[in-house]
Amino acid sequence: MTAPACSVGDWVIYRKQKRSTSPGPRAEAMHPDQHGEEYTYIVEKYWIVEDINPEGKLILITRRGKRHLISQDDPRLRKPGLIERWLLAGRFRDVEKACSQNRAAE
Repeated sequence: MTAPACSVGDWVIYRKQKRSTSPGPRAEAMHPDQHGEEYTYIVEKYWIVEDINPEGKLILITRRGKRHLISQDDPRLRKPGLIERWLLAGRFRDVEKACSQNRAAE
């Protein structure tokens, strides 16, 4: 699979691996730890490309204003398809709204 060609403002989906004692309702691919006290799982995160640094890495912004530096060729990163863009538009618009509010506060 080839890396998505991203530009500033693009919507992206990042499959983030997490670990906790109680996975949320969006958790996928859950696996209990060896002793069963915690679970490892995947959650899809809906982020927006805020910038691209000189090394070509993406600066992604979350709904709460956190920033993540992710390589463009990370296999967990992808652009949403047409149906996903339509179904998940609210999630991405929430990120855009939060970003504009953060910029206004600065």
